Amino acid sequence: MFVKQLYTSCLSEAAYYIESNGIAAVIDPMRDIEEYLALAKERNSKIQYIFETHFHADFISGHLDLAAATGASIVYGPGTETRFPVHVASDGEIFEIGKLTVQVLHTPGHTLESSCYLLKDETGKDYAIFTGDTLFVGDVGRPDLAQKTNEITMDDLAGMMYDSLQHKIMPLADEVIVYPAHGAGSSCGKNLGPETFSTIGEQKAGNYALQQQSKEDFIKAVTDGLAAPPQYFPINAKINKEGYDNLDAILSKGMTALDIPAFKIKAKEPNVIIVDTRKANVFTEGFVPGSVFIGLEGRFAEWAGSLLPFDHEILLVTEEGKEKESIVRLARVGFEKFGGHLAGGFNNWKKNDQPIDMIIDVEADELAMDMPFDDQLVIVDVRKVPEYADGHIKEALNIPLDELADPGSMANLEDNHNIYVHCAGGYRSVIAVSLMKRQGIHNLRNVVGGWGQIKELSDKFTFEKSKEVLN
Repeated sequence: MFVKQLYTSCLSEAAYYIESNGIAAVIDPMRDIEEYLALAKERNSKIQYIFETHFHADFISGHLDLAAATGASIVYGPGTETRFPVHVASDGEIFEIGKLTVQVLHTPGHTLESSCYLLKDETGKDYAIFTGDTLFVGDVGRPDLAQKTNEITMDDLAGMMYDSLQHKIMPLADEVIVYPAHGAGSSCGKNLGPETFSTIGEQKAGNYALQQQSKEDFIKAVTDGLAAPPQYFPINAKINKEGYDNLDAILSKGMTALDIPAFKIKAKEPNVIIVDTRKANVFTEGFVPGSVFIGLEGRFAEWAGSLLPFDHEILLVTEEGKEKESIVRLARVGFEKFGGHLAGGFNNWKKNDQPIDMIIDVEADELAMDMPFDDQLVIVDVRKVPEYADGHIKEALNIPLDELADPGSMANLEDNHNIYVHCAGGYRSVIAVSLMKRQGIHNLRNVVGGWGQIKELSDKFTFEKSKEVLN
């Protein structure tokens, strides 16, 4: 028996490869399938099944391309409806993988078709359960993403989740390994733990959702404090259900190198957006005017899905050699319209004396020095609401980054304001400033190091936590 977790950190997503006696299965594959094909080739195995735990909302699955490449059957849980051929499994159905077996456990709650896959070893003993978004380490899947009709509410789905956990998960032996679809940082739950796998026993002991409680208490626990999902979630779920373009076809468009004249012509077309994926500290020193910065070093795909329009064609400016990675990671969250990339990158643009824009970086102590003497100074904190509530500079304006996709979020910013933007560490603030510049706001400063650096200067700032003044 061979089981391998294949974890994609920037999306906090876990896919799995299972193999026995030359027969393999992949669970919840990412859109770029090379790793699974390479693993099967290395182990001289044939991928026979692609098990999907549900219609994913946070990334595009590789089920279609992997099935086309291998001839494997795509398996979904009961009640699944798609526009492409799949095997809709019945609850309790058994699949053989060499000397192993996989049993389908229908566990609605996160979505209606959500299912877990129970792996049994060569002796028939329960070995591991692949829980998708039903059970995470320390959490469970959010119940607000699969409202098939207006008659099914979030509370209805949470109630289904309670029944699924009580009747399908809780009876399993403590030593059964739990392999979830996501780890910490995923928006598919409220507060996932840092580990990427666990055991049933550990989750019974420490997961709030598996403690003894009534269904009513459980529903309240899993729905209270649930933040709105990222705006791209329903788009991705629809793509996963209805189908998508082959990744190779998308790459062929995005990998088209455009010289400067062609790039400039393309950039002037309607519904075209320039996306710069270089590092934040490099971007601030100079970029093509009008570009949106989303750097590969952060939670790139997630922020792209939350902030970029899916109906626009993307022109890329990347570090040389990072063109393919940028396209693949954008495609993972459903972007398929690419017009090409700037040949030679920004260095070529600058070398040829093209117009550039830049962002002024300042240290936290410079912000502290400027504050007493500038009555037009406005601090914009682009962290999430809970981060801001946990501590912020007094009178700082909180505009969470995911709200900046809406130009109306900047309505309170005036031309005469001297705007200083910060986040937690300096990545999100550069994204924010690039978005503000696209809206014609240019009197901006990016606070390097963000809240992390600001907190170290507690003698120079007045902080608030909620409404309580801390300093």
